[in-house]
Amino acid sequence: MQRKWFQYWFNSPYYHILYQKRNNAEAEHFIDNLTDFLKPPLNSRMLDIACGKGRHAIYLNKKGFDVTGIDLSEQSINYAKTFENDHLHFLKHDMRKLFYINYFDIAFNLFTSFGYFDTEIEHVNALKSFKKSLNKNGLLIIDYFNTEKIVRNLNAEESKTLNDITFNISKKVMDGKVIKEIKFEDEGHAYNFKEEVKAFSLADFERMLHQAGMAISNVFGNYALADFNQVTSDRLILICKKV
Repeated sequence: MQRKWFQYWFNSPYYHILYQKRNNAEAEHFIDNLTDFLKPPLNSRMLDIACGKGRHAIYLNKKGFDVTGIDLSEQSINYAKTFENDHLHFLKHDMRKLFYINYFDIAFNLFTSFGYFDTEIEHVNALKSFKKSLNKNGLLIIDYFNTEKIVRNLNAEESKTLNDITFNISKKVMDGKVIKEIKFEDEGHAYNFKEEVKAFSLADFERMLHQAGMAISNVFGNYALADFNQVTSDRLILICKKV
């Protein structure tokens, strides 16, 4: 079976070079706002789904929570594991597969770490796995890009030079996906990677979450938790509960 783009790109050293300047202050600001809004008790059990190198999980743990991070990228998990303690753990795991059942108080899927799969049923099955990991009153937080704004303001071509590598990036919308193509050369070799993320709308999430046995209780449009506006908001942030 042919590997999907996310199975090798996220584990590539070039992915980590291109995205080395993640905004940790922004991530911490978002977590602060979420926890102020949700008011989870200390030691609440939290799951960070597609945690990457663990920046959200590590900060949640610093705030006094028991956190587990999962990601498909072995390289990311190996890095995150260097921060482990008695209340912070990281595991290589596919989000589409069942994890702990009825265990977590809050599950997070942040920074558009969804929409990677070919079919809607795969996405619904992933949401069902997220739901089953939660206890009876558990919450799921999804942070996705706002597709409407992304499509309206698509920057078709750009270049970034990092670690002496020039990444030539092109973006387009095709077949219901936002597709980013990344081309560059390094040490005499040419590389070509893709990111393909479904252009899901709020209505798409409402439908899929309903199929997964969940409902949206709150919708926000940025990391300050302002109201969502389909045209102007940077993010689509959903707080979901079991039905």
